[in-house]
Amino acid sequence: MLLTYGTMAVYYVMLVNALYFAIMLFSFGHIRNIYRRAAFSQYNTLSGSELVPPVSLLVPSYNEELTIIENVRCLMTLNYPSYEVIVINDGSADRTLEVLIEEYELVRLVNPEFRGTIPTQSIRGVYHNDKYPHLLVIDKENGGKADSLNAGINLSQYPLISSIDADSLLEKDALIRMARMYMENPEETVAIGGDVRIANGCTIENGTVKEVSLPRQMWPMFQSIEYLKAFLGGRIGWSRMNGLIIVSGAFGLFRKDYVIAVGGYRGGYPGEDMNIIIKLHRYMLENKLKYRIAFCPEAVCWTQAPDSYHILSNQRKRWGRGNLKNMIENKDMVFNPRYKIMGLLTMPYNVIFEALNPYFKITGLLALIGYVMMDMTHWHVLLVFGLVNVLSGYLLSVGALLLEEMAFRRYPKLSDLSKMLLFSALKFLGYHQLGGLWRIQGHIQYLQNNNTWGTMTRQSWKDKNTAA
Repeated sequence: MLLTYGTMAVYYVMLVNALYFAIMLFSFGHIRNIYRRAAFSQYNTLSGSELVPPVSLLVPSYNEELTIIENVRCLMTLNYPSYEVIVINDGSADRTLEVLIEEYELVRLVNPEFRGTIPTQSIRGVYHNDKYPHLLVIDKENGGKADSLNAGINLSQYPLISSIDADSLLEKDALIRMARMYMENPEETVAIGGDVRIANGCTIENGTVKEVSLPRQMWPMFQSIEYLKAFLGGRIGWSRMNGLIIVSGAFGLFRKDYVIAVGGYRGGYPGEDMNIIIKLHRYMLENKLKYRIAFCPEAVCWTQAPDSYHILSNQRKRWGRGNLKNMIENKDMVFNPRYKIMGLLTMPYNVIFEALNPYFKITGLLALIGYVMMDMTHWHVLLVFGLVNVLSGYLLSVGALLLEEMAFRRYPKLSDLSKMLLFSALKFLGYHQLGGLWRIQGHIQYLQNNNTWGTMTRQSWKDKNTAA
């Protein structure tokens, strides 16, 4: 039995690594076009054009009093011709609503116009100030992030919507870069994801990242490497195949009519950012509509990452629950040719190599122990096998760093590159294994019907030392 499992495990490892490298190669194949887009300098011309479609920016907020002012200040000064900012206070227990009212001298509207009809928790009020005509604040009963986004959709007036996390800051040209990609093919583009990077360690002034630097703490540093690998090494390739399964909730652009057509965001439990993309794929394919869901890596959003073990583990357990729930809900798409790339590649990949991967890791470790106890192998064989696995994973991280250096170079210091190379190796000494453990714990929470969001503390952007 151990011999049979060991043979299967070897083929599994070979297949998963082959897929990882194939997706990375897709990313490299597209990097020249991305570099040209990233270097394109005429965004000032675009930002004043009447042809650029107006956008409604939706900012769901729960207990965000430390970050919300900097976030709104950032969004109010984007290089974009026509947009509105809708902050949705989701029944915060802190002073999120109060600090917004005080900062922008908001007053409650008597009869606000809600254009959409997606069901949400009750709205307590909508606030506005004529001095800031593009800013609206919704105060509602707590219902979760998806419910907040749906409330923002109902109030929004523009055909495109963009979801922005309240602990995130957009680069000034991020939205116009997204719009440029949308305008290349507006009839078929239903969603675009932006690149999300870790802001811990950066210097923030007036809602703008003034100085880019890597985090000084261990947990955010590991996440910086993780995000680069996932976004640059993974999502560029999946986007080229039109098999993208997620647009990060921190920063994404959507056609509102299609989001409404699929019933808006799903509430009740985590994973709403993956769920809305799966629903869009399903809707477009079942109705035989030509479409694309794209990724724009040059449109950058900076976000605060968890800086403690407890908060990070809660986040990853939540992600594990959301992933498993989405896979179970949409199991009919797996290996179904009706859903093309999504059914034949993306969904099976996500089930076998994402959802089930930690179980293969654990059983593989137990099998190795069994081999040693039964004298079925030698230590040097296990060492070579382990080194090959670590080397392949390290090369994938190095590939993502190479993509970063070729096209973007957001981290100009040589010391930053050296630090990223070091942590790309160190993550295999515990952090990589913890990721699998957290995912399994998330699956256990799903089986226990645990839909809690978990704690996530915020730090003020105003204090450079704190942000660092």
